[in-house]
Amino acid sequence: MTKIKKIITKSDQETFDLGRNLGAHLIGGQVIALSGCLGAGKTKFVQGLARGLGVVVKVNSPTFNILKVYLTKHKSIKALCHVDAYRLQSENDLRALGIDEFFESPVTLTVIEWADKIKKILPRDTIFIDIQLLKKNERRLIIKSA
Repeated sequence: MTKIKKIITKSDQETFDLGRNLGAHLIGGQVIALSGCLGAGKTKFVQGLARGLGVVVKVNSPTFNILKVYLTKHKSIKALCHVDAYRLQSENDLRALGIDEFFESPVTLTVIEWADKIKKILPRDTIFIDIQLLKKNERRLIIKSA
């Protein structure tokens, strides 16, 4: 059964805080697939998520690197794998980088921006979060999880 939750944030800080709160409550092994238009707040959400996991370095979108891994200070999640699929031509590009190892790791949280480009390879229990920009800083986050 799919659970759907809708949340409105009214500032960048609220979007960041939502990510931070979620990060603090995850257990590891999850994949989070983010979608939304350019500037919707995907990276801001990931920055909050990283903070909630105890990542102390600056997190930014890995647009040109495609994939970055951050060490965390979380009790059960040891690494955050941050992917930006925007520039990928196909799912095979991400597979060539070894994404399946991250998907299968119980001590890794994988979060993917522009995940709609690689939907075919996402695990069945992926958490989908669509971020919709409503006004200048107001966003609707639609979270779908198994």
